Amino acid sequence: MACLPSRFSCGLQSLRQFAASWVVLPVCLFLIAATIAPMQSQAITAPELRGQRAMQDISADMHGMDLKEKEFLKADLQGVNLSDTDLRGAVINTSLLQGADLQRADLGEVVAFASRFDGADLRDSRFVNAMLMQSRFNDAEIEGADFTNAVIDLPQLKALCARAEGVNSITGVSTRESLGCR
Repeated sequence: MACLPSRFSCGLQSLRQFAASWVVLPVCLFLIAATIAPMQSQAITAPELRGQRAMQDISADMHGMDLKEKEFLKADLQGVNLSDTDLRGAVINTSLLQGADLQRADLGEVVAFASRFDGADLRDSRFVNAMLMQSRFNDAEIEGADFTNAVIDLPQLKALCARAEGVNSITGVSTRESLGCR
């Protein structure tokens, strides 16, 4: 379409073409998104995105490994040998550690939200400044474990105090004292 001799008409026509292109672009983007969305089986949430960086190479024997600041999200660590490992600053959220061997492991400043340590061997381990909210320790062996300044749910704390004994060989702190047992 040719512009009329009037400058006003040419400007108006150019403005209409410009506006039309800005209407078409969002519609195209919407159609592309609508086509791709059904291909995804489920929504990806923040923990799953973080899980892409999570520890992938889990083996039955991880004894003595340096696992500082690693992420274990929804990890199955049941029965895994993690004795003498350095897990300081690790994130162990909603993970299964039933029957795991964590003897002498350093779990200082670990974040373990809603994880299961039931029946785990935690003897002489260190949970100094650990965040252990909603984690469970039923039947875990805790002789000599150091929980200094760890955040533990009150029911779990009471259950741990009922069987707390021993002194940590590295920190020299008694398990009862570290839990604040009375």
